[in-house]
Amino acid sequence: MSAAPPSYKRHRYPAEIIAHCVWLYFRFPLSFREVEELMFQRGVLVSHETVRRWCGKFGQAYADSLRRRRPAAGDKWHLDEVFVKINGGRQYLWRAVDQHGNVLDVLVQSKRDAKAAKRFLAKLMKKQRRVPRVLVTDKMKSYPVAHRELMGSVEHRAHKGLNNRAENSHQPTRQREAAMKGFRSTGGAQRFLSAFTGISPHFRPSRHLMTAGHHRFEMMIRFTLWNHITGATGMPATT
Repeated sequence: MSAAPPSYKRHRYPAEIIAHCVWLYFRFPLSFREVEELMFQRGVLVSHETVRRWCGKFGQAYADSLRRRRPAAGDKWHLDEVFVKINGGRQYLWRAVDQHGNVLDVLVQSKRDAKAAKRFLAKLMKKQRRVPRVLVTDKMKSYPVAHRELMGSVEHRAHKGLNNRAENSHQPTRQREAAMKGFRSTGGAQRFLSAFTGISPHFRPSRHLMTAGHHRFEMMIRFTLWNHITGATGMPATT
C-alpha cells in the first residue's frame, strides 16, 4: 500500500495543481473549460486541453491507488445495468457494488444479453480474484445463464426490490452523463467511468449518517490520503 505517487517528470506544473484539477473534474459535474475557469480565478493559467490530458493521464492512476487502499470488498455483490447515451446511440453500463455500496467494477457494452452478462461477470471475478457469498440481481434472464456457467455454487437472489444498492449507485453517473450531454465513444465512456467510480466515491462518505464534526474529520482523512497518493502537499493557494 506504499506505492509511490505517479511521476510528474517534464510537467511544468507541480503535483498540487495537477491533482487539484483532476479532483475538480472527477468530483464535480464540471467541463474541462469550467475547470480552466476555476483555476484562472485562483491565479493559475492552464488551458482546458491541458486539464483534459491530465485527467486522461493521471485520473486512472489516482483511482487505482485509492482502490488499493480500500478495505476488502464485501461478500454480497449487487449487479445492475442501465443504458447510457454514447454518440447519440444506446449502450449499456454494467455495474457491480458490494453490500456497503462500494463500486467493484463497471463495464460499457453494446448488449445486455447472456454473453454480455458472462463477459462482465468474468471480468469482475478476475478483478476481485474470488467469488461472492451471494449474488444479487434483478430478474433479467441473462443473469441466471451467466451465474449458472461461471459461479453455480454461489447463492443467486433475483429480485428487483433487493437490488436498490446497485441502482442507487448509478445516480452520480447519471448526473455526469447529463452534464456532459452523453459520452462521445464507448472507449471514452469506459475510461472516464473507470476513473470516476474510483475517485468520486472517495469524497462522498455517507453524510446523512454523520454529525457535522464527524463528517469534517472524515473528509480531512480522505483529503490526506488523496494528497498522499497524488504526491501533493495540499490545495493550491489563491493568488
